[in-house]
Amino acid sequence: MKKIVTLFVIAFLSLSQLIAQTSTFEKGDKAINIGIGIGSTLYSGFGNKSTVPPLSVSYEAAILDNIFDKGTIGVGGYLGYQSYKWESYGYGWKYSNLILGARGAFHYPLADKLDTYVGLMAGFNIASSKWIGAGTQTFAHSSAGGLVGSLYVGGRYYFTNFFGVMGEIGYGITYLNLGVVIKI
Repeated sequence: MKKIVTLFVIAFLSLSQLIAQTSTFEKGDKAINIGIGIGSTLYSGFGNKSTVPPLSVSYEAAILDNIFDKGTIGVGGYLGYQSYKWESYGYGWKYSNLILGARGAFHYPLADKLDTYVGLMAGFNIASSKWIGAGTQTFAHSSAGGLVGSLYVGGRYYFTNFFGVMGEIGYGITYLNLGVVIKI
């Protein structure tokens, strides 16, 4: 019985701490995420070598707050780039992707200094390829593009009022994006 009472006291104190959290992203705030990706959504397998790791920059402005008491809506843009090369015996292909997108997110604080959010992105993927090695004159360079959509979940932990670290899971230039956030 003593363990059950202790468990309820801990749960109550944790819940009261959760309820007492203040928003770290409020109407009027603007943030820039700068990240490097881990785990490519585009290229993997034997012979692929990263020439430019997956890099991304996103901008977000909080436009509406006090949703469900502490929630905030933010909108902004996304830019992601990566380049890979497949090479075997001195010839192969170089691939690059550029993703441009518009994003919207719902932020809800779960802990002090932690901005947690879930969002959607709609964008355009610009892909290109180039033959490298012998016989480059016989192969045409090609490019293509297409619409992309994404659902993502993320968090930003602020060390100061203006600087922190960020992480996102979801489709973009990578499945996992880690980096820094700067509030402007």
